[in-house]
Amino acid sequence: MAVKNIVLLGATGSIGESTLKVLRGHPDRLRLAGIAAHTRYEKLAEIAREFAVREVAIFDETAAEKARASGLFPPGTRIHSGPEGLLALATLPAADVVVMAVVGTLGLHPALAAIRARKALALASKEILVLAGKFVMAEAARLNVPILPLDSEHNAIFQCLHAEPQRQVDRLILTASGGRFRDSSAEEMRNVTPEQALQHPNWSMGPKITIDSSTMANKGLELIEARWLFDIPQERIDIVVHPQSIIHSLVQFIDGSILAQLSPPSMTFAIQHCLFYPGREQGVVPTLDFAQVFRLDIRPPDLDRFPCLRLARAASAAAGVAPAVFNAANEVAVAAFLKNQIPFLGIPAVIEHTLAAISAGEPENLDAVLAADAEARCRAAEHLSAVAV
Repeated sequence: MAVKNIVLLGATGSIGESTLKVLRGHPDRLRLAGIAAHTRYEKLAEIAREFAVREVAIFDETAAEKARASGLFPPGTRIHSGPEGLLALATLPAADVVVMAVVGTLGLHPALAAIRARKALALASKEILVLAGKFVMAEAARLNVPILPLDSEHNAIFQCLHAEPQRQVDRLILTASGGRFRDSSAEEMRNVTPEQALQHPNWSMGPKITIDSSTMANKGLELIEARWLFDIPQERIDIVVHPQSIIHSLVQFIDGSILAQLSPPSMTFAIQHCLFYPGREQGVVPTLDFAQVFRLDIRPPDLDRFPCLRLARAASAAAGVAPAVFNAANEVAVAAFLKNQIPFLGIPAVIEHTLAAISAGEPENLDAVLAADAEARCRAAEHLSAVAV
């Protein structure tokens, strides 16, 4: 069987760690051809030595200079840097699959570059489609390049659909753990600290996505992303709270049948499915044990306690640049919360203010989307300066 060459953008984060676990389990089928990170060059060097990687990118220029002088990388390693470095890795000639696990919107241009280089794109950075789904999916369709959803929820839907005609799909149902405060009262949530919000009950993730999970903004972003990935209008996408994180998503068909994908809360299942798609191989971590008793609870989300979810649906319905505005305002607000500049419930307040301040016009091109993103960040920052504690 042919070996697949993998480029991993975001190698030092939680998605990167899970991807490396899959690669370790299949050294005869998967080869790591390139890796990238933002600043953590020491960790990147460890990965380069373990997997004999010779193509490396470090986004931060200062960290890249330190990496070049460190002597930590194998002889002959090419260390790229800056935005151009990510583009070089995304279009690496040897690559078969590019895993996009870059936090936030930094991965937008590398994702488009990978598509134009006709690389299969395993997409974990949901902000890319939230920001520019219209343009990214159009480019992938034009070049017949597969977009493989790597988020566990979207990967679950991808598996359940299994080439079913779209006309036979009634609804998509995304599951949410509910995050750290799924059972907390509104009053309790007023005094949440960053340290508390960073303690997710089920998943081990980076700080930003963990906070997004605690506000349920993450599920709102996934709703917007699902609309682009599967070409289903947002009013036919439901969200339910499933505390155990075992059912990753469901698809309801027009005959009333519902298919679900189940696995333990480990990203290795979704990642491995993408890397071997359309085939399957032996898993690298234990799966569910049906000889043991476990629960599968499902309930509707509380939009009063989690207004980010309501705001995300409103942004999706407004369309145009509204999803990009939601995403930008959320990123600014989360960063402020992590610095103790605003309270936990200040996050949805920043998003709501920013959405109200910017018209949700339909972007004609990518530059218009990026302009809306920049304006949203400025408006959110201005609001923060007026209300910061």
